[in-house]
Amino acid sequence: MAMLRLTTPVFLLLLAVFVIGNAKPLKFQDDFHVIPNKDSFITRMEKKIAEGFANVAGILESCTTCKVAVDLLHDLQHSGKDIVQGMDWICTHFKIETAEVCNGLKYLFKDEVTRVISLSLTSHQICGILVGPKCTTADDPLQNWVIKLPATKKPVLKESNSISSAESKATNKRVLHITDLHYDPYYLPGSNADCGEPLCCRDGVPKKGTEGAGSWGDYRNCDLPYKTLDRVLQDISEKETFDYILWTGDIPAHDIWKQTKVSQLATIYNISALMMKHFPDKPVYPALGNHEGNPVNSFPPDYVTGNDSVAWLYDALATTWTEKWLPGVTTATIKHGGYYAVKLSDKLKLVSINMNYCNNLNWWLMINITDPNGELAWLIDQLQESEDQGEKVHIIGHIPPGTDSCVKAWSSNFYRIINRYESTVTGQFYGHTHWDHFQIFYSDDSPGRATNVAYIGPSITPYSDLNIAYRVYVIDGDHRDSTHSVLDHETYVLDLSELNKSDKFEWIKEYSARDVYKMKSLAPADWDDLVSRMEKDDDIFKQFYRFRSKLRHGACDSDCKGEQLCLLRSAKSYSQQQLCAKH
Repeated sequence: MAMLRLTTPVFLLLLAVFVIGNAKPLKFQDDFHVIPNKDSFITRMEKKIAEGFANVAGILESCTTCKVAVDLLHDLQHSGKDIVQGMDWICTHFKIETAEVCNGLKYLFKDEVTRVISLSLTSHQICGILVGPKCTTADDPLQNWVIKLPATKKPVLKESNSISSAESKATNKRVLHITDLHYDPYYLPGSNADCGEPLCCRDGVPKKGTEGAGSWGDYRNCDLPYKTLDRVLQDISEKETFDYILWTGDIPAHDIWKQTKVSQLATIYNISALMMKHFPDKPVYPALGNHEGNPVNSFPPDYVTGNDSVAWLYDALATTWTEKWLPGVTTATIKHGGYYAVKLSDKLKLVSINMNYCNNLNWWLMINITDPNGELAWLIDQLQESEDQGEKVHIIGHIPPGTDSCVKAWSSNFYRIINRYESTVTGQFYGHTHWDHFQIFYSDDSPGRATNVAYIGPSITPYSDLNIAYRVYVIDGDHRDSTHSVLDHETYVLDLSELNKSDKFEWIKEYSARDVYKMKSLAPADWDDLVSRMEKDDDIFKQFYRFRSKLRHGACDSDCKGEQLCLLRSAKSYSQQQLCAKH
């Protein structure tokens, strides 16, 4: 037991890393303007350390804590000590989570953590991935790998690429975007919605003076019951007009400590069947979320075989996705890495990328972080092929590349790729954050010139303290001068509080981007102009900020505003200070 007390920071950080972004979210009343990221959760963990070890100095900074933890983990590994026992003791002793959650997490993650700790990586390198590049050295090879771009000369940007006059309403496409469903098969109306675990609304009696879980869902740490998801999809299918669907991942609930491969596959099969039921005649183009893995965020490269292999998931997705939605030719790349490309029309290709290869909570990346599974090299080949053939490309994925959930080197390379092929990539669509926002790419050669936009769609799940929402994009359709660019987008919201009171599904057209923001077009330059107008006009910013939370939150002080505007201009992870300084 003495050994455990001395190494508390090790196991505490370890548990923090496991559940970051998946466990207890920040309470919106106190700090809703802060994006929940690694540091916010680690701070909560470090407070636990301070409460029990007030005399321990030098550990209350995330990089320092991480490095101390990794060094001690290396010592334990070399001395043959039981890491799992230590993880369990710390998690339960400090009440980081309930005993059930602690027990589930330790067994789910022990194999991959043990394998990573056995590698010849320094604490600086490991922490540079888990916490961020500030924790490592400037010459760290894990942070500085560069993928080679073709020698082919970049085409001169044509006027038509700025979406100047190529609109033809007769051929416009309407594209439905749904993301982050997080279906909970065990949701129980009236149950305890404040259970102290990462996911509630499943059992137990509500605490005295508090309401139980809502009939259709809840704003607290709860995902969606089947009946709500079924009705939401039914409503969309009956009331909305669209040509095809972008489905950008995260199907399972947030009960990450209980999940198994069997339960994950059951959820994927059941919700895919539900999609086929409600949209029998609509093409569906899926992307893989981080919650589809087991354990969560676990997506090893293809050279990891045996029990740790992710083939169980990729094989199932290849079967499910090609059953009705995708052509059989996509099977090979789905089985290889969870990504694919498909032609939508003669001059438009869709590329679905597996953003878990940039996920900094995917421990397996540390085995070889340089372009895992060759995804970026494959993406370059797809874009070059489309450029050569005069095609446009839309990219879909789950984790937005500009968030700090994406490894810096991967994000930086992706940023270079997008800028090289800015004439070809005319739409990017992501999910993951559960919010409604966007991120702008800027030219490497001319930092003030916007080159592309990543649209980040609002979630279906209300987790946490959000309303239910979906998005429809209006895309320039198939005609001679088509840019295949986004011409407008509309967002629709369902007020969960009103739904629980009335049992009536009354969707609100929250806004149309061009109308509400008075934009000439949705070209990258116009999104950049919008952010500049937000800087000067608080009314426009407040409108954006309320839309961001799907009509749930509105207050944001000057510091919060500065942070939010900077994030909109940061489509490259861990580069906010650098990118925002140029505007």
